[in-house]
Amino acid sequence: MSPFDDTPQRRGSGSYKWDSAASADVIPLWVADMDFRTAPVVVEALRRRVDHGVFGYTLVGEDYYEALRSWFAGRHGYAVDTSRVIYTSGVVPAISAVIQGLCRPGDGVIVQTPVYNCFFSSIRNSGCLQLDAPLQRRDMPGGRFTYDMDFEALEREAARPEARLMLLCNPHNPAGRAWRRDELERVAGICRRHGVTVVSDEIHCELTMPGVTYTPYGTVDSGAIVCLSPSKAFNTAGLQIANIVCPDAEVQGKIDRAININEVCDVNPFGVEGLKAAYTPEGAAWLDGLRYYLHGNYVFMAGEFARRLPQCPVTELEATYLPWVDVSALGIPAGELEERLVKEAGVWVNCGEMYGAPGFIRINIATSRRILAEGLARLFLWIEKNRF
Repeated sequence: MSPFDDTPQRRGSGSYKWDSAASADVIPLWVADMDFRTAPVVVEALRRRVDHGVFGYTLVGEDYYEALRSWFAGRHGYAVDTSRVIYTSGVVPAISAVIQGLCRPGDGVIVQTPVYNCFFSSIRNSGCLQLDAPLQRRDMPGGRFTYDMDFEALEREAARPEARLMLLCNPHNPAGRAWRRDELERVAGICRRHGVTVVSDEIHCELTMPGVTYTPYGTVDSGAIVCLSPSKAFNTAGLQIANIVCPDAEVQGKIDRAININEVCDVNPFGVEGLKAAYTPEGAAWLDGLRYYLHGNYVFMAGEFARRLPQCPVTELEATYLPWVDVSALGIPAGELEERLVKEAGVWVNCGEMYGAPGFIRINIATSRRILAEGLARLFLWIEKNRF
């Protein structure tokens, strides 16, 4: 038995994932957090901080930056210049601050749909224009599919006079791609040619499937802005900690001013201690066990879809714990499907419309195999009963 088979009871704990449904019977396979306890080394570090008993203003010391630097250098070959790091409370606030710091209202920001929905709101709330360079679907043998970048579309959008930034999702949510170095080099070349700055959201970078390599975008483009956080990999979103890696002092100053404009730049001591503990050899060992378990969940889920719902292909998952499923063959809008699955089947998934792709759903497999199996069984049974 894997330690990841033993998940704590989250219902009634103030969990956004588990306590948002109207019915207590709903199995939540939607929002991107995991049901697993975080790494023991993180728990121990937080316990020591709690036992201290004083929770005043937090100084982010050199040991924090050294943990960040050594982790990415040792694990990913990415030399983070810690003098160019801005800490903040999350990757989404980081992205919003970058847009507000570097763009004026009406400037264009490129995205590759389908993509993380908060990209859309961050662009819109900053008064900027969304420029779409959609990914291209590619069907694969065995009934799965994947996505490739449309470099012609990217070149076209980057050449527009209003284009200022590109929001890159690396690895990509929800396409499940871990972009290859040659793909990222082409992105860098296009954006450099047209004076577009790339902002890379790399929150899922630790969650590659076994044998798949994550390429830090900062290793191919020295002018990029990179957003990092341990929160997805170590299930610590509630600790609210992230980092922005800036290319130079001028860009760093603009982003720093945007973060500080509402005086919400402070982080809490638990986020600081959690990051330092996660980015250790003990954290790495736990993370590798997690990746192995998530891969098993993906193999199980993809196999169940192939067996019970072969008309609905699943993405070839290279990274994240969020497989993307084409449900267009069912003939029901994905938004309606999500709503009816919650109400009638007792299982909650995300519909593709929120990511810019009607006809798809996203399923969170970061739970115990038992809970995943029950959630999928409810989904398949409901579809079979309704004869879609």
